[in-house]
Amino acid sequence: MFSIIYITAGDLPGARKLGRILVEERLAACANIFPITSIFRWKGNIEEASEFGIMVKTRTEKVKVIEKRVKDIHSYEVPCVVSFKIDEGSLEYLEWINDSVSCQDEI
Repeated sequence: MFSIIYITAGDLPGARKLGRILVEERLAACANIFPITSIFRWKGNIEEASEFGIMVKTRTEKVKVIEKRVKDIHSYEVPCVVSFKIDEGSLEYLEWINDSVSCQDEI
């Protein structure tokens, strides 16, 4: 089973750092980074900020490990880390994700 994890970061260097660490540590096969505008409630105020979204492709078994890793290195007090299961996809692409992410016994 495979998942996409959506993460936000406050700047491009922070987003690149998160994506690179997750791929280097074989927790994720890929991290796509893109600019976004976020409007959100924080500590009683409505805020608007330029951020960077990160879409990470991984095996579902890695979601909690990635969540913990992101919390360890993220600059936000409460980082956005949400996952979506991949119901279907190109068999070759899903095999590539599987091959790119370490198995539990490889860690």
